[in-house]
Amino acid sequence: MNTELPAVQTVLTAAHWIAWSAPVLAVMILVGTGAWVCVSWRRRLKARAALVERAVVEVVPTSGFAPLEGEVHRWAHHLGRVTRSADRVPARGAAVRLRYCAETGSKMHCYIEGPAQAAAVLGMPGFDGVEVRTQRGRQRIEPVVFPWQRDRGRP
Repeated sequence: MNTELPAVQTVLTAAHWIAWSAPVLAVMILVGTGAWVCVSWRRRLKARAALVERAVVEVVPTSGFAPLEGEVHRWAHHLGRVTRSADRVPARGAAVRLRYCAETGSKMHCYIEGPAQAAAVLGMPGFDGVEVRTQRGRQRIEPVVFPWQRDRGRP
């Protein structure tokens, strides 16, 4: 029969190898799924821990605050470094959040929130004439003046 239909032997051989390897493939699939679940669960726990421990700074501009386009781009780049400085924190936990709210006497407040590992980067000033407060209790505004920008970037 095999001499008359050579394809039958090939099909029988393939069926034999499929039947033999099915348990091995099932075990490999189960081990891979288990590893994926463990890794994703660990990342979720790390992100949750990073979201619990967040650093918050308040940004207070002075009355003459008028940023130039270059300053806005530099500050956006500065905020982009926050996620890179949060080493080994998943993206969900390393995100930066800008929060605007009106508190006591309808004054608008801007808070920047990020991972605790990046607190030093969050505390760095990004604009000329803007104070970065790490505690909410201070009332005095102390603007930061960059020496190379005293003329507001104009020649």
